[in-house]
Amino acid sequence: MSPLVLLPGMMCDARLFGPQINALSGRFPIMMAPIGGQNTIEDLATEVLQHAPPKFALAGLSMGGIVAMEMLRQARDRVVGLALLDTNPLAEADATKDRRAQQIAAALAGDMRRVMREEMKPNYLADGPNQGKILDLCMAMATDLGPEVFVRQSTALRDRRDQTETLRGYTGETLILCGREDTLCPVERHQLMQNLVSRSTLQIVDNAGHLPTLEQPQLTTAALTRWLESL
Repeated sequence: MSPLVLLPGMMCDARLFGPQINALSGRFPIMMAPIGGQNTIEDLATEVLQHAPPKFALAGLSMGGIVAMEMLRQARDRVVGLALLDTNPLAEADATKDRRAQQIAAALAGDMRRVMREEMKPNYLADGPNQGKILDLCMAMATDLGPEVFVRQSTALRDRRDQTETLRGYTGETLILCGREDTLCPVERHQLMQNLVSRSTLQIVDNAGHLPTLEQPQLTTAALTRWLESL
């Protein structure tokens, strides 16, 4: 059984996958890889690959999915299966680059918490009874990681490459999953990825936005379990 390598989203850590780690760790070997130590997607991917097993299943959410696609580009033969959650295979749009530059400047000026609170957190979640609790967890993860990680990750996302050709050439079993109400990485982006990957399954999670691992943990865990069992 190949180990599962998990990659979190921007300003998130293992707590993003807490429900999945709790549910799966008794059956599958799991490795959680931080992605805050470099300021390019290429270097982040290389760093994870240096510590990953020779062969592994790979799952990433949002920025974690972007790093996962770069890992696939660098070491396709090592990835026995791929799960891309609420992510985007395209390069950064110019309008987003401009907004990201303002956020980087704010973080360097000591204003990261305001950026997270006012500009990023409101875009994360669908309405639901646990929204406040999940948003508090997102803020706690971001605060623990700190502004230096925020700047490095923002820079890496701003300068990332388009990965559509990387996905087009992959033949491993692939799960593509997103929340139906994800406004950051909408359903259309995931339909694009499904069309690019020959052996892919698209799962759209109702009543979830950008973080279905926390918003609908049981449905997300079930989808990941089916994918892992298929490898």
